[in-house]
Amino acid sequence: MEFVQQLVNGISLGSIYALIALGYTMVYGIVKLINFAHGDVFMVGAFVGFYAITILDMSFFPALILAMVVCALFGILVERIAYKPLRNATRIAALITAIGVSLLIEYGVIYFRGAQPEAYPGDVLPTSSIDIFGVAISSQSLFILTISIVLMVILQFIVHKTKIGKAMRAVSFDAEAARLMGINVDNTISATFAIGSALAGAAGVIFGTYYIKIEPLMGVLPGLKAFVAAVLGGIGIIPGAMVGGLLLGLIESLVSAFGYSLWRDAVAFVVLILILIFLPSGLFGKNRREKV
Repeated sequence: MEFVQQLVNGISLGSIYALIALGYTMVYGIVKLINFAHGDVFMVGAFVGFYAITILDMSFFPALILAMVVCALFGILVERIAYKPLRNATRIAALITAIGVSLLIEYGVIYFRGAQPEAYPGDVLPTSSIDIFGVAISSQSLFILTISIVLMVILQFIVHKTKIGKAMRAVSFDAEAARLMGINVDNTISATFAIGSALAGAAGVIFGTYYIKIEPLMGVLPGLKAFVAAVLGGIGIIPGAMVGGLLLGLIESLVSAFGYSLWRDAVAFVVLILILIFLPSGLFGKNRREKV
């Protein structure tokens, strides 16, 4: 019974990783940039949701939407200020900038509000248990999983059925050809950052309501794990990020279920090493030869 509960918890945690990983993989698919500041956008979303609930007295869904909107605008701001001037720079320059932006966001938040942690109110989501085939499963876990799946389905709809989604796929395939066809590449890249950041903001609010404690450096470890999830699924491939996040959450929960909870954070990086050695293109990736 406890094993089934661990599986449900793992899927819920994995869905949070998946929401963050989607931002990594979308941005990489468009501009071939690993945006290491993405985990800190997740942190910003958690704090926006917290203040919306505690100060503005919002319920969960309005706070979630507000956090997504704020993080989308924040993502566009970061892209326009930090990454757009480096569009034609080397990849290492963009990568160093991403690390710098990450540190700037973390310590900027600490400067303006202090480093003390906050605690989400305990009554934001229902805390009852649901009996499924004799197993008591937390309604919070099911609620989080449902929200995450809905957001992922909406993302798939945007990417495959809307005009901006078609533009994103075109720019991902060949930016120069897309520009010649009349697609505004800069706006498309900004839209990609906005959508990825909105999903990270939603993940932040979901994380806060589930794990209660939030603090300015909370985005570092989940951000790195989400990056592992994106690599596991195949960086740049949206379904891969979803599957990678869910798998990583399940692996962590199974490690805890077998009594090795001290290793649950380390196992993500063991998975990263194994993937890079044996399957560097990820579960859904394809090996591509590049001409030098």
